[in-house]
Amino acid sequence: MRRRSGKKDHGGLGTRSVWAGEKGKRWEGATQIPVVLSVAFGYDDVNQWLDVAQGKAPGHIYSRNTNPTVAAFEEKVRNLEMAEAATSFSSGMAAISNTLFALLSPGDRVVSVKDTYGGTNKLFIEILPRFGIEAALCDTTNHQAIEGVIGQGCKVVYLESPTNPTIKVVDLGRLASVAHRHGALVVVDNTFATPINQQPLSLGADLVIHSATKFLGGHADALGGVVCGAADLVDRIYHFREITGACLDPMAAYLLLRGMKTLQLRIQRQNESALKIARFLESHRAVVRVFYPGLKSHEHYAIARRQMRGFGGVLSFAIKGGFDSVKSFLPRLRHAHLAANLGAVETVAGPPATTSHVESSKGERAAAGIPEALIRYSVGVEDVEDLIADLSQALDKVRLTNLRSARA
Repeated sequence: MRRRSGKKDHGGLGTRSVWAGEKGKRWEGATQIPVVLSVAFGYDDVNQWLDVAQGKAPGHIYSRNTNPTVAAFEEKVRNLEMAEAATSFSSGMAAISNTLFALLSPGDRVVSVKDTYGGTNKLFIEILPRFGIEAALCDTTNHQAIEGVIGQGCKVVYLESPTNPTIKVVDLGRLASVAHRHGALVVVDNTFATPINQQPLSLGADLVIHSATKFLGGHADALGGVVCGAADLVDRIYHFREITGACLDPMAAYLLLRGMKTLQLRIQRQNESALKIARFLESHRAVVRVFYPGLKSHEHYAIARRQMRGFGGVLSFAIKGGFDSVKSFLPRLRHAHLAANLGAVETVAGPPATTSHVESSKGERAAAGIPEALIRYSVGVEDVEDLIADLSQALDKVRLTNLRSARA
């Protein structure tokens, strides 16, 4: 875990993506953060060892608790989110579950929205209730109703914006203000936006969570999660994590650090490409609806413009012909991995049934407002003209197949 030092955070987000967490002397003058694979760290002086173990002096004693490579990754994210502290985890879901269990106790209540990521939703509807924790899930698009439920009392308000996979946007500042008036903590999953596009702490959130596996790492080669925010809250979560053991592996931390150096460049490219692709899809006759906050047709376009610098690299769209058309369309894509991931330099596509909500039943997806004919499309850094041409040829072929079937 890394806390804010006496030094101020300097530079723009691009500069911070490169330099944050990477200052100081290194082994043999190396310019890159080393991968420290040691499980334990030795001390010749027992008093010094004791000071480090008790948190009175900087240092590391055991990699389940802290590790130099992992600490550099935590500091980079802390700096980008302009937080007081950060601590990391073995995956995004480890970050989410550890945070909720560290903050909630039997008898507590958490308020969230219906269409969070499928794994998060399972925590709310299956796991937390087993421990006597009530989860009230609200219509994501009805801010007034969410405020009403918060007003009934809760310990935590858990938000996701944009949501996965329907790319809905919630007014973080508005809901954070209401939550704080009622004594609740606000936790925001910022995975889709990244700190390049959105900084929830500046909008009133108490804690920000990332699945670092996605856009932060950006290369689909390392699992990780991170939470950052107020130091006292991160302390509680860190203590829960050091005991339960869902620590980030140093090699994964190194890969995430390496990926984050190009974070701003990747996000800027993906923002631009996703908006162009969303506009193209909105005009195609085989597409029923496009979900992307950068479109003026999006119901929360005004909120997104106000609280985001860019609209993100993920969009989703529903096509005519239902799930049969989805199964016909996806294999025709030439420039996309059909896989359960997002945020990579390569474009990735898939339906919620095999990606974000694979753990959910068809009925649970319907209850969350997720159409079976929906396709989540995570835009990579390829030439956008090639991606549009790829989508066009696949959609045209599916549309032709549907027309032939209708005539038969």
